[in-house]
Amino acid sequence: MKSNSYDIHVVLPRNYFAFTPLLPSVTCGTVEARSVVEPIRSITRKSGVNIHFSEAECYKIDNKNNKVYCRASKDKKLGGQEDFSIDYDYLVIAMGGRSNTFNTPGVQEHAHFLKEVDEALKIRHTVVDLFERASLPSLPVEEKKKLLSFVVVGGGPTGVEFAAELHDFVLEDMAKLYPSLKDYVKITLLEAGDHILNMFDKRITEFAEQKFARDGIDVRLGSMVVKVGENEITAKERSSGQIVSIPHGMVVWSTGIGARPEVVEFMKQLGQVNRRALVTDEWLRVEGSDNIYALGDCATINQRRVMEDIAVIFSKADKNNSGKLDLQEFKEVVGDIIDRYPQVDIYLKKNQMKDMASLLKKSQESNIIVDIEYFKEALSKVDSQMKNLPATAQVAAQQGVYLANCFNRMEECEKYPEGPLRFRGVGRHRFRPFRYKHLGQFAPLGGEQTAAQLPGDWISIGQSTQWLWYSVYTSKQVSWRTRFLVVGDWGRRFIFGRDSSKI
Repeated sequence: MKSNSYDIHVVLPRNYFAFTPLLPSVTCGTVEARSVVEPIRSITRKSGVNIHFSEAECYKIDNKNNKVYCRASKDKKLGGQEDFSIDYDYLVIAMGGRSNTFNTPGVQEHAHFLKEVDEALKIRHTVVDLFERASLPSLPVEEKKKLLSFVVVGGGPTGVEFAAELHDFVLEDMAKLYPSLKDYVKITLLEAGDHILNMFDKRITEFAEQKFARDGIDVRLGSMVVKVGENEITAKERSSGQIVSIPHGMVVWSTGIGARPEVVEFMKQLGQVNRRALVTDEWLRVEGSDNIYALGDCATINQRRVMEDIAVIFSKADKNNSGKLDLQEFKEVVGDIIDRYPQVDIYLKKNQMKDMASLLKKSQESNIIVDIEYFKEALSKVDSQMKNLPATAQVAAQQGVYLANCFNRMEECEKYPEGPLRFRGVGRHRFRPFRYKHLGQFAPLGGEQTAAQLPGDWISIGQSTQWLWYSVYTSKQVSWRTRFLVVGDWGRRFIFGRDSSKI
């Protein structure tokens, strides 16, 4: 935010911002926890705008009276009062999500999660503690094997990266400190689907599975966890229907995103039932509200279908009400159609069509004249390109930049709207809709090997990609302080190894 027209109040249950993509590195001491966090007040002080910060959690949203109700942490008292409320003109909900347990018995009680810095540190302490306990001379071999059996549930980027980090930690550091225990360590990765990293290109998926097999990481595909106990985890194998129990010392649960209880309650107020996240329009405005916005993992964009508006699109374009569109009328709205419905542009590119005229199959004709039925038929398949955005930091970051830019230019765009035509109304939308630009994704696989899938279907795997990963993640830090700290941690690890102290 750059505009001083707003009085901004930030409410957060912790007083720091955490760079969550590096949390798997925190779990094994590759990067220290303090290196990936920046105090909120340091960020707000440097922003140059009027921002107030409160370390508290929002437990209720009253959209009828434009209030949010907050509660300070249990160990803090704000002026003797633990609860307070804040009035708002605009509300931005960016609460993220929580790990989705799918109501699996025992997960909350016995599994570790990897969404917060505290959880990453807890995993780190548990790993070291398990090695110390397993090193006791009185312990039988079977008990040592059970303690050093690590199970990771979920074959997505977080689960895979954590399994790779843990393998490197054991191989490069713990094996030197606990040489008698290295043969007892076993890392098991359970994935309910057919492949790990199934959102990546097939080449990356195959390389990751082969590398893990070489490293001795036991990848079990088609394994659906049905119960997590204190000392064992139970999974059902899809291929055979067999129930398998695996003894464990620690389970890390990384299987997807679920909505937070406060968000679920707010969704009920709005009538958004049976949804995994808050539903917003293409401008990140929560459906059912005019002044509430949501972004990140707590929200999902409901992209409007072309076929829902096909009649009004045609009517808007047909200015002379002739029942047919000629070339000139069509040219006047084609840009607005592509701007308003991104699936049209995706469909054109996927099918290697130059423009909408190609879509109408009349590109060779100088005079395009189509009726409503032909128009419907030509656009009938474009909605098949609609997909939900992934729950990643990259999406959330772009949404934050977009929304801040909208608020900064609110007054200007009220006078001079820059968005597409309102096909179901008069005039134009104030802003262009949010468009996510995929800049690629990384999958660190351990042993200084990283896979990258970048725009243009460019796949890169190996040590050079690991250095690209280092560069990108350094540049994405929120301050020069954290950049120096993270690079320093990587350098320290190269020279001295990871720290195994229980502090």
